[in-house]
Amino acid sequence: MKNLKILILFISFAYGGSILAQTVYTTKTGEKYHKSNCRYLKYSKKAIKLDKAKAIGYQACKVCKPTAVNTKEASNSLSTTEKQNKSTTTTKKGTATQCTGKTKSGKRCKRKTKNSNGRCYQH
Repeated sequence: MKNLKILILFISFAYGGSILAQTVYTTKTGEKYHKSNCRYLKYSKKAIKLDKAKAIGYQACKVCKPTAVNTKEASNSLSTTEKQNKSTTTTKKGTATQCTGKTKSGKRCKRKTKNSNGRCYQH
């Protein structure tokens, strides 16, 4: 019986520290945070700590219902999308990227956009 209490105490300490560093995911334009397998993360996915997401003002997704208990721990390495997003401007509403449209002369448009299709207001 004493061994069982020690085992339960050890497990509670092991999982207690990992709850503080949970990773959730946000989209470029959304205002909610999601679990890694949520259907709303099909086109864009940005990892963020749960406590930071709550501090910024994100709310939990009502479809996947992420909580501190059912989200996975973050890895220390940056994902490829995080490395790409380092060079762009990030706000709560999303990430501004260069427009993918072409001008009349055939060059790429130089405007920035937060639109999900990657094109500015003119394209």
